[in-house]
Amino acid sequence: MKNSEIKALSTAELNEKIAHEKEALRKIQFAHQIAAVENPMKIKANRRLVARLKTELRAKELTNNK
Repeated sequence: MKNSEIKALSTAELNEKIAHEKEALRKIQFAHQIAAVENPMKIKANRRLVARLKTELRAKELTNNK
């Protein structure tokens, strides 16, 4: 997901997307604990996507409070 796509999301959509991606990350990490994941870089990419989503959500919160 590109940053421009993330910036276009509303606060509610960001919260929904964060919850979805956290669940996906949890599943990938669990599968990785049991057996080797086909592409372990997915864990890193998913973790970074969650961080980007949270960063944009926080930026929107700060601009709404001013």
